[in-house]
Amino acid sequence: MVERGAKLYWAAAPSQYYAEPKRLAKLGYLEAVREPGRTNERTRYTLTDSGRDALRAWLATPMPFPRIQNEAAVRLLVADLAPPDVVRSSLDALEEELDLQERRLDEAQDAAGSFGRRGRWLMINHRLSRRMIDAQRAWVDEARAALGHG
Repeated sequence: MVERGAKLYWAAAPSQYYAEPKRLAKLGYLEAVREPGRTNERTRYTLTDSGRDALRAWLATPMPFPRIQNEAAVRLLVADLAPPDVVRSSLDALEEELDLQERRLDEAQDAAGSFGRRGRWLMINHRLSRRMIDAQRAWVDEARAALGHG
């Protein structure tokens, strides 16, 4: 699930996705059970009563405005310090990344039905991700237009 779209709304190193459940298990919020996997043993985590209480308390707190770290937008602020073709090349790479994220999102949307009741919440997040990709594509188009043709 993490590889299929979460990057659009939670930026973290892949190692953190594996470290965080271990940390939460040490705190008593998750129970870890080892079970056979396709090639190696895997760990299955389930919420403990303490974890469920902590999750409910966290969900009850006000949702903050999302943190935004958009390196592409920061780079555009200094685009006048490089030749336009350099900036265009960088935008091309971003567009390739958007294509990849869109393919991953397509896969995530296809898989959302296999998550039972949680699937509807996943679909809401996937629609947000789709709008974020669309907005980023529109921004790329606007930046390219501002650079002119070269």
